[in-house]
Amino acid sequence: MTVPRTPRRSLKQRLADGESLRGGLLRLPSETLVEMAGVAGLDYVVIDCEHGPADMALLQQHILAAEAHGIDVIVRVGTAEPALALRALDLGAAGLIHPHVDSAEDARRAVAASHYPPWGERGFATYSRSGQFGTVTAAEHVAASRETLVIPMIETQRACAAADEIAGTEGVDAVLVGPADLAADCGFPAPEVVNGLVQEAHRATAKNGRTVMTIVPHLEAARAAEEAGSRLIVFNMAQVLMDTMGALAHRPDRDTPSS
Repeated sequence: MTVPRTPRRSLKQRLADGESLRGGLLRLPSETLVEMAGVAGLDYVVIDCEHGPADMALLQQHILAAEAHGIDVIVRVGTAEPALALRALDLGAAGLIHPHVDSAEDARRAVAASHYPPWGERGFATYSRSGQFGTVTAAEHVAASRETLVIPMIETQRACAAADEIAGTEGVDAVLVGPADLAADCGFPAPEVVNGLVQEAHRATAKNGRTVMTIVPHLEAARAAEEAGSRLIVFNMAQVLMDTMGALAHRPDRDTPSS
């Protein structure tokens, strides 16, 4: 006999209801940081399997910690990694961030990797964690899987030029602009050049009725992004921690030469 689970509104449902959601981007494996995010009241965490360790056992532990505190997990997979996307969703990820999406075709591949047929090409199984180990029907499992958030990342000038087509791709729920890769692709120009491209991509995202996701370094930036229309805020926790530790380590007495 299985114990019925109390359903929790998905991130996709909450966005559809007009909510603005805040989360934290975690690159360091740490269930404690996931727990702290839940205790602090964040809505979700992003586990980075692109630049962070793409270890499935660790990812499962992070998802378990998140579920224990009532928050969701979005996983950033690598570029064009449908196998990693499948495993992350089987473990119970609520959504996927697909980096380096440069075109509508790339966006369609991201959607295909994130959903079961007929929406996509994800391999079907109900015996995973997301299928409650085979205790749900196929129809229930498919219905639950359609709550998966699909978030392509725009990180190049080419992608910015195709932002309208990317955001307009059927199955895309939100768009995230990666400012660091975008700056590198542009040759690290003045900040206003990159900011202008970011804003163009955000306008294309909003035009297509998709959610804008924004990475921010601190609370003031989060508020500014929300005022500009972003409803998925993700704090770069490595930057938050390093900025905080740097401020704590600043010792004016050490900066002043002794006489």
